[in-house]
Amino acid sequence: MVLNLWKEDSIPEALEIAEEENRHEAQLIDMIEEQRLEYVGAMTLGLNDALVELSGSLAGFTLALQDPKLVAMVGLITGIAASLSMGSTGYLASKAEKTSRSPVKSGLYTGSAYIFTVAVLILPYLLLSNVLIAPAVMICNVIIVILVFNFYISVAQDLSFTKRFSEMAMLSIGIAAVSFGIGFLMRQVFGIDI
Repeated sequence: MVLNLWKEDSIPEALEIAEEENRHEAQLIDMIEEQRLEYVGAMTLGLNDALVELSGSLAGFTLALQDPKLVAMVGLITGIAASLSMGSTGYLASKAEKTSRSPVKSGLYTGSAYIFTVAVLILPYLLLSNVLIAPAVMICNVIIVILVFNFYISVAQDLSFTKRFSEMAMLSIGIAAVSFGIGFLMRQVFGIDI
């Protein structure tokens, strides 16, 4: 925005020009149609589903399998299959809605957001050999992804960052905790010790 450095009584024309420039700037910002913002729903679908589903799965696999490389392998298989599924779901959903958005682009944004999240969540299991540190780092990665994505969306769409961030973080971490418990329970029920 153009700074208001003039006093009204010293140069009234300058104040009028500054106000007009501020209006023009606001109009130009409203005219900008960033493609990523047009597909923010598709990205949210892919990102959030991956955060919730895969963080929960990885937490459960961690306790059930007790080997970071094995967890990474199972997580990658699950994540890649799920990203393909989510991409096709994004495509079909966009086609059914009959909006001006391209179904192909919608599917690609959904699948790409999912596979990006898979890579970020699997990385600790590939790099770390400690079965207890890897899930802790994975949860930190979940929070970082949620933070960055919600900051971008909040700024771009002028939404409340705190509300969006806390809602998404509580869902993802809550489901990961429940899945961690399910993994422990399944390990006990099936008596498998890997």
